[in-house]
Amino acid sequence: MGIFTRFRDIVSSNINAMLDRAEDPEKLIKLMIREMEDTLVELKASCAGVMANAKKFQRQAEEAQARARYWEQKAELAVKKGRDDLAREALVEKRRYTERMDAVEKEAAEQNGLVDQYQEDIRELEDRLRSAQEKQRMLVQRHIRANKRRRAQEEIRRVESAEAMVKFEDLENRIDRMEAEADMVNFGRRPSLEAEFESLAGDEDIEEELKTLKSSLTKAGEGSSQG
Repeated sequence: MGIFTRFRDIVSSNINAMLDRAEDPEKLIKLMIREMEDTLVELKASCAGVMANAKKFQRQAEEAQARARYWEQKAELAVKKGRDDLAREALVEKRRYTERMDAVEKEAAEQNGLVDQYQEDIRELEDRLRSAQEKQRMLVQRHIRANKRRRAQEEIRRVESAEAMVKFEDLENRIDRMEAEADMVNFGRRPSLEAEFESLAGDEDIEEELKTLKSSLTKAGEGSSQG
């Protein structure tokens, strides 16, 4: 594919539509950018060559113009000296260099026109390249965000999975056992001395209350028999 064919394909392409249809947009945009960069390098190289040709033709035109003036001066000198034969030959040389000057000036003008076209094409392609690079940057950012979101969703699903729930239940059971073990630490241990005395004091209160209850019942029984 020639440089201008590639250039026309690039500038006429609808990047957005191509990316929308692509199975792998990131890969496609990367290939497009590489193609643009390669084409841009070739365009600039070709433009540099045409500019060199334009300068060469311009230099040749200036040299031909100088030679035409030279032979014109020779023709004037020959006329002054009465040598019309030499004047005619000098004018023939002048015409030859004048025609040469006109031809190379035309070539220089055509080359300069090509330079202008190349520069316009380069500017257009550079604009397309910048646009493609911006789209690539956006695609990369979207890809990064999508990966982060995917990892987050995977983590959520992992936590919600049966295996994770089993782990949580196992942890809860372990905590229950630890709490039960803590309760069993004092179970069956002999009460302290202070606790025993407190228990004795409690027993005396119960015995005193029981004695009062019995006395009350006895008195009540005696009163009832006397009546």
